[in-house]
Amino acid sequence: MKKIVILISGRGSNMRSVVEAKIAGAKIAAVISNCADAAGLLWADQQGIHTQVVSHQEYRHRHDFDQALMRAIDAYAPDLVLLAGFMRILGSEFCQHYAGRLINIHPSLLPAFAGLNTHQRALDSGCRIAGCTVHFVTPDLDNGPIIAQAVVPVQDEDNAQTLAARVLQAEHRLLPQVVADFVADRLRIDGLRVHGSRVAQSCLSEGFYF
Repeated sequence: MKKIVILISGRGSNMRSVVEAKIAGAKIAAVISNCADAAGLLWADQQGIHTQVVSHQEYRHRHDFDQALMRAIDAYAPDLVLLAGFMRILGSEFCQHYAGRLINIHPSLLPAFAGLNTHQRALDSGCRIAGCTVHFVTPDLDNGPIIAQAVVPVQDEDNAQTLAARVLQAEHRLLPQVVADFVADRLRIDGLRVHGSRVAQSCLSEGFYF
Protein backbone atom coordinates (compact mmCIF):
# COMPACT_ATOMS: atom_id res chain seq x y z
CA MET A 1 0.00 0.00 0.00
CA LYS A 2 1.44 3.36 -1.06
CA LYS A 3 0.49 6.44 0.94
CA ILE A 4 -0.31 9.66 -0.93
CA VAL A 5 -0.46 13.23 0.33
CA ILE A 6 -2.31 15.61 -2.00
CA LEU A 7 -1.69 19.37 -1.97
CA ILE A 8 -4.43 21.73 -3.14
CA SER A 9 -5.17 25.44 -3.10
CA GLY A 10 -8.82 25.61 -4.13
CA ARG A 11 -11.76 23.42 -5.08
CA GLY A 12 -9.60 20.32 -5.45
CA SER A 13 -11.34 18.80 -8.46
CA ASN A 14 -8.22 16.89 -9.51
CA MET A 15 -7.79 15.66 -5.95
CA ARG A 16 -11.37 14.47 -6.05
CA SER A 17 -10.79 12.60 -9.31
CA VAL A 18 -7.91 10.69 -7.70
CA VAL A 19 -9.88 9.87 -4.55
CA GLU A 20 -12.93 8.74 -6.49
CA ALA A 21 -10.80 6.50 -8.74
CA LYS A 22 -10.21 4.20 -5.74
CA ILE A 23 -6.79 3.21 -7.07
CA ALA A 24 -5.72 -0.28 -6.03
CA GLY A 25 -2.76 -0.20 -3.68
CA ALA A 26 -3.15 3.51 -2.89
CA LYS A 27 -4.15 5.19 0.36
CA ILE A 28 -4.87 8.92 0.46
CA ALA A 29 -3.14 9.75 3.74
CA ALA A 30 -3.98 13.46 3.80
CA VAL A 31 -5.06 16.50 1.84
CA ILE A 32 -3.14 19.65 2.73
CA SER A 33 -3.85 23.20 1.54
CA ASN A 34 -2.15 26.54 1.84
CA CYS A 35 -5.61 28.17 1.96
CA ALA A 36 -7.93 27.61 4.92
CA ASP A 37 -11.00 28.32 2.78
CA ALA A 38 -10.09 25.85 0.02
CA ALA A 39 -13.34 24.11 -0.91
CA GLY A 40 -11.51 20.84 -1.51
CA LEU A 41 -10.70 20.54 2.19
CA LEU A 42 -14.36 20.27 3.13
CA TRP A 43 -14.99 17.60 0.49
CA ALA A 44 -11.95 15.58 1.61
CA ASP A 45 -13.00 15.83 5.25
CA GLN A 46 -16.45 14.54 4.32
CA GLN A 47 -14.75 11.47 2.81
CA GLY A 48 -12.97 10.78 6.09
CA ILE A 49 -9.57 11.92 4.81
CA HIS A 50 -7.22 13.78 7.14
CA THR A 51 -7.01 17.46 6.20
CA GLN A 52 -4.60 20.17 7.25
CA VAL A 53 -3.83 23.81 6.50
CA VAL A 54 -0.32 25.22 6.21
CA SER A 55 -0.94 28.85 5.29
CA HIS A 56 1.76 30.59 3.28
CA GLN A 57 0.48 33.88 4.70
CA GLU A 58 1.87 32.95 8.11
CA TYR A 59 5.44 32.86 6.81
CA ARG A 60 7.45 35.85 5.71
CA HIS A 61 9.90 33.85 3.63
CA ARG A 62 9.17 31.08 1.14
CA HIS A 63 11.87 28.89 2.69
CA ASP A 64 10.09 28.97 6.05
CA PHE A 65 6.79 28.03 4.43
CA ASP A 66 8.45 25.19 2.55
CA GLN A 67 9.97 23.87 5.77
CA ALA A 68 6.62 23.97 7.56
CA LEU A 69 4.93 22.26 4.66
CA MET A 70 7.61 19.55 4.58
CA ARG A 71 7.11 18.87 8.29
CA ALA A 72 3.36 18.54 7.78
CA ILE A 73 3.79 16.20 4.81
CA ASP A 74 6.50 14.06 6.39
CA ALA A 75 4.29 13.35 9.41
CA TYR A 76 2.33 11.06 7.05
CA ALA A 77 5.47 9.37 5.61
CA PRO A 78 4.08 9.45 2.05
CA ASP A 79 5.36 7.48 -0.91
CA LEU A 80 3.95 10.13 -3.26
CA VAL A 81 3.23 13.85 -2.93
CA LEU A 82 0.73 15.03 -5.53
CA LEU A 83 0.33 18.68 -6.53
CA ALA A 84 -3.29 18.89 -7.68
CA GLY A 85 -3.98 22.57 -8.25
CA PHE A 86 -1.45 23.72 -5.66
CA MET A 87 -0.76 27.34 -6.53
CA ARG A 88 2.56 27.97 -4.80
CA ILE A 89 6.05 27.77 -6.27
CA LEU A 90 8.12 25.37 -4.19
CA GLY A 91 11.82 25.89 -3.56
CA SER A 92 14.76 23.75 -4.59
CA GLU A 93 15.20 22.10 -1.20
CA PHE A 94 11.56 21.05 -1.14
CA CYS A 95 11.72 19.60 -4.65
CA GLN A 96 14.94 17.73 -3.93
CA HIS A 97 13.56 16.35 -0.66
CA TYR A 98 10.74 14.65 -2.60
CA ALA A 99 12.69 13.90 -5.78
CA GLY A 100 11.15 11.03 -7.70
CA ARG A 101 7.97 11.09 -5.60
CA LEU A 102 6.61 14.59 -6.31
CA ILE A 103 4.17 14.84 -9.23
CA ASN A 104 2.32 17.85 -10.65
CA ILE A 105 -0.44 18.31 -13.21
CA HIS A 106 -0.11 21.40 -15.42
CA PRO A 107 -2.80 22.74 -17.78
CA SER A 108 -0.73 22.94 -20.97
CA LEU A 109 1.28 20.72 -23.24
CA LEU A 110 4.68 21.32 -21.72
CA PRO A 111 7.24 22.59 -22.51
CA ALA A 112 4.81 25.08 -24.07
CA PHE A 113 3.20 27.63 -21.74
CA ALA A 114 4.86 26.94 -18.43
CA GLY A 115 3.57 29.08 -15.57
CA LEU A 116 0.21 30.84 -15.44
CA ASN A 117 -2.53 31.92 -17.88
CA THR A 118 -1.93 28.88 -20.03
CA HIS A 119 -5.26 28.80 -21.85
CA GLN A 120 -5.24 32.44 -22.94
CA ARG A 121 -1.64 32.10 -24.04
CA ALA A 122 -2.54 29.07 -26.13
CA LEU A 123 -5.38 31.00 -27.77
CA ASP A 124 -3.21 34.07 -28.35
CA SER A 125 -0.60 31.86 -30.02
CA GLY A 126 -3.12 30.41 -32.44
CA CYS A 127 -2.81 26.84 -31.18
CA ARG A 128 -5.16 24.31 -32.73
CA ILE A 129 -4.66 21.86 -29.88
CA ALA A 130 -4.19 22.31 -26.15
CA GLY A 131 -4.05 19.93 -23.23
CA CYS A 132 -2.43 19.01 -19.96
CA THR A 133 0.78 17.44 -18.71
CA VAL A 134 1.57 15.28 -15.70
CA HIS A 135 5.24 15.45 -14.76
CA PHE A 136 7.70 14.84 -11.98
CA VAL A 137 8.60 18.07 -10.20
CA THR A 138 12.13 19.46 -10.20
CA PRO A 139 13.48 22.83 -9.03
CA ASP A 140 13.04 24.17 -12.59
CA LEU A 141 9.45 25.42 -12.86
CA ASP A 142 7.24 23.11 -14.96
CA ASN A 143 10.31 21.49 -16.48
CA GLY A 144 10.49 18.07 -14.84
CA PRO A 145 10.36 14.70 -16.63
CA ILE A 146 7.06 14.31 -18.47
CA ILE A 147 5.01 11.24 -17.56
CA ALA A 148 1.96 11.68 -19.78
CA GLN A 149 0.01 14.27 -21.73
CA ALA A 150 -3.56 14.56 -22.96
CA VAL A 151 -4.60 16.61 -25.98
CA VAL A 152 -7.88 18.43 -26.63
CA PRO A 153 -8.94 20.46 -29.69
CA VAL A 154 -9.10 24.24 -29.66
CA GLN A 155 -12.41 25.34 -31.17
CA ASP A 156 -12.83 28.53 -33.20
CA GLU A 157 -15.34 29.90 -30.70
CA ASP A 158 -13.22 29.11 -27.63
CA ASN A 159 -12.27 31.62 -24.98
CA ALA A 160 -9.99 30.96 -22.04
CA GLN A 161 -12.88 29.71 -19.89
CA THR A 162 -14.32 27.23 -22.39
CA LEU A 163 -10.88 25.89 -23.25
CA ALA A 164 -10.02 25.56 -19.56
CA ALA A 165 -13.17 23.51 -18.98
CA ARG A 166 -12.29 21.12 -21.80
CA VAL A 167 -8.72 20.71 -20.57
CA LEU A 168 -9.94 20.13 -17.01
CA GLN A 169 -12.02 17.17 -18.18
CA ALA A 170 -8.85 15.69 -19.65
CA GLU A 171 -6.98 16.34 -16.40
CA HIS A 172 -9.61 14.42 -14.44
CA ARG A 173 -9.08 11.37 -16.64
CA LEU A 174 -5.31 11.58 -16.94
CA LEU A 175 -4.18 12.18 -13.38
CA PRO A 176 -5.72 9.11 -11.69
CA GLN A 177 -4.21 6.86 -14.35
CA VAL A 178 -0.75 8.32 -13.84
CA VAL A 179 -1.11 7.86 -10.09
CA ALA A 180 -2.07 4.24 -10.72
CA ASP A 181 1.09 3.79 -12.78
CA PHE A 182 3.18 5.24 -9.96
CA VAL A 183 1.54 3.06 -7.34
CA ALA A 184 2.16 -0.02 -9.51
CA ASP A 185 5.89 0.89 -9.79
CA ARG A 186 5.69 1.13 -13.57
CA LEU A 187 7.44 4.49 -13.96
CA ARG A 188 11.15 4.85 -14.66
CA ILE A 189 12.81 8.27 -15.10
CA ASP A 190 15.41 8.55 -17.87
CA GLY A 191 16.56 12.16 -18.15
CA LEU A 192 13.52 14.18 -19.14
CA ARG A 193 11.63 11.10 -20.34
CA VAL A 194 9.60 8.69 -18.25
CA HIS A 195 9.19 5.09 -19.36
CA GLY A 196 6.71 2.45 -18.33
CA SER A 197 3.41 4.32 -18.20
CA ARG A 198 0.35 2.49 -19.45
CA VAL A 199 -1.67 5.69 -19.66
CA ALA A 200 -1.33 6.15 -23.42
CA GLN A 201 -2.59 2.66 -24.22
CA SER A 202 -5.56 2.95 -21.85
CA CYS A 203 -6.65 6.37 -23.11
CA LEU A 204 -6.22 6.09 -26.87
CA SER A 205 -9.61 4.44 -27.15
CA GLU A 206 -11.15 7.42 -25.34
CA GLY A 207 -9.81 9.97 -27.82
CA PHE A 208 -6.70 11.03 -25.95
CA TYR A 209 -3.35 11.21 -27.69
CA PHE A 210 0.05 11.10 -25.98
